[in-house]
Amino acid sequence: MVRLTLDLIARNSNLKPRKEETISQCLKKITHINFSDKNIDAIEDLSLCKNLSVLYLYDNCISQITNLNYATNLTHLYLQNNLLLFFNNVSDFYDYGNYIAVIEGLEELGELRELHVENQRLPLGEKLLFDPRTLHSLAKSLCILNISNNNIDDIRDLEILENLNQLIAVDNQLLHVKDLEFLLNKLMKLWKIDLNGNPVCLKPKYRDRLILVSKSLEFLDGKEIKNIERQFLMNWKASKDAKKISKKRSSKNEDASNSLISNFKTMHHIVPVYYPQVGKPKLVFFSEIQRYPVNANASPENYTKIIEEMGNLSLKQSESLLTKNDVHEPHLFHNPEEKENLFVENE
Repeated sequence: MVRLTLDLIARNSNLKPRKEETISQCLKKITHINFSDKNIDAIEDLSLCKNLSVLYLYDNCISQITNLNYATNLTHLYLQNNLLLFFNNVSDFYDYGNYIAVIEGLEELGELRELHVENQRLPLGEKLLFDPRTLHSLAKSLCILNISNNNIDDIRDLEILENLNQLIAVDNQLLHVKDLEFLLNKLMKLWKIDLNGNPVCLKPKYRDRLILVSKSLEFLDGKEIKNIERQFLMNWKASKDAKKISKKRSSKNEDASNSLISNFKTMHHIVPVYYPQVGKPKLVFFSEIQRYPVNANASPENYTKIIEEMGNLSLKQSESLLTKNDVHEPHLFHNPEEKENLFVENE
């Protein structure tokens, strides 16, 4: 195995010191180092390389990242296909093809912009997980996240990443469109998302629903979302919603009408009967089937209104009603005053 040292860098890099310039001075100015596929298993102290910004170490045997705390200018670290079980501070992190099962230990990273942890070699049946503390630490800085091919079935926890604008999560196990709608409602700056290879992509109207829920989304699964497509879907949804509202109102009116008819049906076979007494005449209603309407929610005002309307019946209608119900009381109509007062409600 090989350890990455300053001496190894000096011997294998194309360093060309100027006159009277030492190797150490030359190492201080170096910005890019490429030691991919060199059987490297450890990183020695590279603090002399103060201006190092890009370090390629993919296809090696590194199991732990060490001695890079000094790298204040390091922005890109490529560690694909190593033996990493965890990682630590870098600004942009490319780390697919390792053995990381939990995204954790990044609480001190307030400036991390990109995180690439796709294709982790996970045990059968396990999925890549996110430590809530790490997600919280990345909430304001992370812009690009690649979590492809990690058996992930739920990404709602990513809602905290308020500045995320690109999400690549292909070849996972995402299944529910509602979960994605929830996430897109939260990520207001997301303009690109790629979910190819997930079961959710086969759901009916999957693309339409995601386009409708996110106004910022410009690319979905590698395909551009054009304005005419979004506008068509918005018009279609507006028309569909209007039809639902109209149908609901119609159903409500129909229920109210049926309720009114039902109330009147319970009043059938009502017979007016006049009982002579001292004082004002009194009108009594009774039914052969039921004395009161079945609608317990009806207000007393409604009953009063019905009685008042019955009181407005003409004398001719009342006589007909009495005949229909086979009520013969000759003494009811001894004089016109009694006829006029027959349907007056007693106060």
